[in-house]
Amino acid sequence: MVIIGGCGHVGLPLAIVVALSGRTTTILDVNLDALARIGRGEMPFIEEGADPLLRQALDSGRLLLSSDPSVLASAELAVLVIGTPVDEFLSPKLDVVFNALDAYLPHFRDGQTLVLRSTVYPGVSSRVQRYFERRGPKVNVAFCPERVAQGRVIRELRELPQIISAFSPAGLEAARAFFHPFAPQTIVLEPMEAELAKLFSNAYRYIQFATTNQFYGIAESHGLDYDRIYRAMIADYPRLASLPSPGFAAGPCLFKDTLQLAAFSRQSFSLGLAAVWVNEGLPEFIVDQLGQKHDLASCTVGILGMAFKPEVDDIRDSLSYKLRRLLRIEAQRVLCHDPYVKDPRFSDLETVVRESDILIVATPHHEYKKLAVPPGKTLVDLFKVAGRG
Repeated sequence: MVIIGGCGHVGLPLAIVVALSGRTTTILDVNLDALARIGRGEMPFIEEGADPLLRQALDSGRLLLSSDPSVLASAELAVLVIGTPVDEFLSPKLDVVFNALDAYLPHFRDGQTLVLRSTVYPGVSSRVQRYFERRGPKVNVAFCPERVAQGRVIRELRELPQIISAFSPAGLEAARAFFHPFAPQTIVLEPMEAELAKLFSNAYRYIQFATTNQFYGIAESHGLDYDRIYRAMIADYPRLASLPSPGFAAGPCLFKDTLQLAAFSRQSFSLGLAAVWVNEGLPEFIVDQLGQKHDLASCTVGILGMAFKPEVDDIRDSLSYKLRRLLRIEAQRVLCHDPYVKDPRFSDLETVVRESDILIVATPHHEYKKLAVPPGKTLVDLFKVAGRG
């Protein structure tokens, strides 16, 4: 089998798991630097427990690497991990998937199965099936959405059920056989049901964050400590056990998928759009609140955490960068730190703490639990990772 775009956060952990389950797997990618790193047994990003497993998969001879699309011709099954992002108008960019298919079409052949793995706009799977019906090779198209947490992909691939769907019995059987060696369960849906299941899941999570973030804004606007209220609400009270703590809700999935669902509903998904306003507005709220209590123009502000979530190095759609942009307008100086994100413009933690008048924990990395804030400095810590703020 071949994983197209297999050097990324979705494709590489999947390739490792499949190879270790006994199936020869080729990673096909145009990123030559990433292919070289993987070939040396180095993970190009943080993934829990992946380093020894990558080396084990390479040593087994079942994990192969290539930038040559001709490897598709000998594969019975191919997995495409290119999804549909949103453009500058916050609308789905469907051409990304079809541009990739155009590039690889000459190497497909009759009887193969193509599994679409990344999130797609509803109906894209059907369009891909029609694409092959019009263009030539008789390829069975399946849509099997990934539903794993970044940084824990390998573990969750082996723990969580897999939703599978296809447009033919042959495609469905190929998808079932693909996941059988490592997934505990497969759940069959129709393709558009599977597409919506993925979007609904991410939009629901995004709305949960928006709910608690708006509660936070209401409490703080009235001079109240939302953390005290929050902890009282959830203490031994099962009906609120799923209410998350406040904080930045970002990353490459939740925001994008909520907008895709809004576009699919012809912008009638008012609950999702309201969640976008709340979550995307949290950096502005923090800056506004600080501006009411401090002369920001004379302050140095330190942002702790630039990745979009804790214990990863992925900065895609991280609201920490929006916060930095806003503070660069208002504050005298802005310093940044992240233990995982490598950026020569960032400062070490000691420098940020020492030189900042205001510290903002933007990503709750475990390292910040040891944070010692000197007296006289303001700490903004929505996650309460440092215990106060």
